[in-house]
Formats: sequence, C-alpha cells, structure tokens
Amino acid sequence: MVQAPAKIKTTELATFAIDLIRQSGCEYGDIRLCIYRSQNLTARDRSLNRLEDKVNSGFGVRVLLNGAWGFAASHRQSLEEVARVVALAVDIAKGSRLCQQTPVKLVPVETYRDSYVTPIEIDPFAVPIGEKAELLLNLNEKLLSYEERGVKKAASFLRFTKEEKIFASTNGSLIEQTIYRSYPGFSCTAIANNDAQSRSYERPPLNIGYEHINPTDLLSQVERVAEEAIEKVYAPKGPADIRSTLILKPTNLFLTIHESVGHPTELDRVYGYESNFAGTSFATTDKMGKLQYAAPWVNFKCDRTQPGGRSTMGYDDEGVKSQEWYVVKDGILVDYLTDRETAYRLGRGSSNGCAFADSWSSVPMVRIPNLGLEAGPDGGSHTASLDEMIADTEDGILIDGVGSFSIDQQRRNFQFGGDAFWQVKKGKVVGMLKDVTYHSMTTDFWNSVDAVGTVAEREQCGTNICGKGEPMQIAQMTHSCVPVRVRDIVIGSAS
Repeated sequence: MVQAPAKIKTTELATFAIDLIRQSGCEYGDIRLCIYRSQNLTARDRSLNRLEDKVNSGFGVRVLLNGAWGFAASHRQSLEEVARVVALAVDIAKGSRLCQQTPVKLVPVETYRDSYVTPIEIDPFAVPIGEKAELLLNLNEKLLSYEERGVKKAASFLRFTKEEKIFASTNGSLIEQTIYRSYPGFSCTAIANNDAQSRSYERPPLNIGYEHINPTDLLSQVERVAEEAIEKVYAPKGPADIRSTLILKPTNLFLTIHESVGHPTELDRVYGYESNFAGTSFATTDKMGKLQYAAPWVNFKCDRTQPGGRSTMGYDDEGVKSQEWYVVKDGILVDYLTDRETAYRLGRGSSNGCAFADSWSSVPMVRIPNLGLEAGPDGGSHTASLDEMIADTEDGILIDGVGSFSIDQQRRNFQFGGDAFWQVKKGKVVGMLKDVTYHSMTTDFWNSVDAVGTVAEREQCGTNICGKGEPMQIAQMTHSCVPVRVRDIVIGSAS
C-alpha cells in the first residue's frame, strides 16, 4: 500500500507566498497547497484486474495584477520554489494584461481562519486491501452463479479519495480542509437471445467514510440485478417515435438535472468563457427572474452544506463559505452558479461559492455544486409517491439508472437513456423493455413535469466524473432528487 507523505509545514509556505504576493503589488492573490490520495479497485469476473493506490501533491498560486490573472504551480514544496512560482504567476499576469480587453473585478469575500473535515466513521484507507478485494470477488462470484441462465460477465469496483488542502489569500484567510469520498458499485451482463444487456447497482458517490460501502446492502442487491439483466436481454425493444408518459427514478433523473439544469446555470458558461469547448447556455442573464424554466411546482436548490454531498465542503477554492440557494424557484430561473469574478459581472455583492479546481495544478473555475430537485410539499396537488404515479398512469415507461446521453452546446435539445425500463399499463408495471431513449428540449421537459415525489423518496444520487475546461478538469457533485412523472415526451429507440 502506498503511504501518504509526511505533512510538510504548509502553513509556513502559505504565509510566505502571501507575503510575496502582497509585496509584488497585486490587488489579490491566493495559494492552494494540496495532497491528494486515491485508491481504486476493480474486479472483472473472478479476478482483481486493477489495484491503484497513489498520492500526488503540490501547490498552485493565483494572482490578480492590474485586472489580469496569472497562475503557476509546482510539485516541489519549498520556500525557494514558492518564491519562483509566485514570481512566475506575476509575470504571467503582466503578459495577460497586454491582451486583456476588460479588467477582472472580484466581489469581496469575508476573511476566515478555519478548518473543515468530512465527518466519517471509518477511514477508507485504514481498511485492508485484502478485505476490499474479497468483497469485490464475492460480489462477482455471486453474480456469475447465474451463468447458466445467461449472466456471462461481472464487474465490481471500490473508489476512495482523500483531499487535503490549505488555502491562503491576501485578504487574510487561512483555511485547512480534508475531504473524504467513497463510491462502490457492481454490474453484470447477460448474453442470450442474440443480444447482450447489462444491469448495474451503485451506492451513490458521497463524501463519507468506508461505512458507506455496506457489504450487506451490496450483496443483497445481487439477485435482483442478475434477474433483471436476464429479463432485460429477453425483453422487447422500446417504442420509437411516439409520445409517452415517463416516470423517472432519482437514479435516472439526477443526470438529466446535471446536464439540463446544472451546466446551463454555470455563469462562466452563460458568459461564454469556454464556448469553444463545452458550449454556452440558453439561460442568459436577461432571462433571470423571467424564464419559466420548469412547472411552478418544480424547485432546484444548490446546497454545498448538504451532509454527504459529493460537493460538500467548508469552503470553495476561493475561500467562500459553503451555502445554499435556489437556482429555479417555483419554476422560474432566479440565480446562477458563480465564483467571485462572475458574481461581480452579474452585479452581485458576493459569490455563492462555486469555484473549484481538481488539482493543485489547475485553475479554479465555476463548477456545479450539490444541486437537487426538492420534493413536493405534503398534500400538494402535484405531490405523489412513486407508487401513486404508477397507479395513476394509463400508459407509460418507468426508467431506472443511467445510460447514454447527449445534449447540444447551449443545453437546449437533449436525449437520455437509462439502465432499466419497465412498461406501465393501466396503473401497473407489466414487464421490462430495452433500448429506450427519451428526447426533449430543456424547458419543454421541465414544464411537462406533472408529479413530484415525496420527501421520503429523496435519494442522494450524483456523479464523480463531470468534465469541464481545457485542459479538462474533473469534478463531482450530488443531485439529490425524488421521482417525477413527465407527460408527453418523445420516445425513440437507442439503436
């Protein structure tokens, strides 16, 4: 097992860097000193085919000089290297200013001297590798016990990260954070009927310790997953080019939220900061407070304080304290995801804390926080449990899990698949389908939601692989949500 390096005197390096930045005449500057540890185990069939346990560390310095950014980074953590990198960042800012049309302005931020540690019960890196490998091989063996009925492939994984970072800035903040993340799952593939179909189960990626792995829960799901993979491979293909009612479980809906609500409301995307790579957004600032983004009973709320959320931490990478706010309230677009720069451009007095960098060598940018769909109010005319939605549906499709997806560069026109599909007829689930996709326009889709699930059905689903930027950075976030029913949506075959 790889051992993390001894913690160096990072606070001394941070203070030294901030003093140098102030002496250089910059109007603002910060430093992030980080240690990242990641451990990934993957089992294929009856063997462990991947075991990765690695640590990387370094620091990044960002300065704002005469309204222009400069950034530089290094993996060598010494006073001499900090001095060199600070000087380089200042030189880069001077060069950037030569071609910059509009000086960067930042909203103010409070000064914090604080620390934050993800609450955990069991340190995932203290659990023996052998115990983890045994769990994965046991899951696969149980999945492959269905081999005679068609299950021919099995896969399982465990993923853990620990992120330690110190943030210091010229406004006087000094913040230490330690973030733990855990993520387990497995899948199997049935091959029969001249076809191959997979089914999977994951405990959602969360900021939590090894207690999240819960072998009892994982093993209890094996029979259901295997049986559904077998049923799916023999199921008829879904309908094509029709309109139907959809009932979406949180395990499917979270990705639709991510792509059609999260990314369009990143304010740097709205302003076109990265339009050459990942597109812009239809949700422009002139629509704020006016755009009927969703039905009036649909509310999307950001919350970086949410217990266990994949994006939950004490502060963002600009030293802004974690908070919660609505992006869509009563169906209306009311806010965006901001960092200090975009918040100033929007005319706000403060950032809502969405700056994040995936490495000490990466520049912070606006990233989606934990962004969830709120449950319907008790007794609300559009609040219904999943069972009630099904019972009240004459003809529709129930979807669980994620599959393929695509969405255009302005986040308007999209297509999503899923991992499992069931036909609903006259208020009952009557059998599986396969190869189903649904198509819509973002605002058309969310305005077609006619039923929202209850608080008791809220699930913390999310992703650990959200890519953005050039060079690409990877972020993670939770999209807590409840089941919904959506009327009159175009259904098309995946093949």
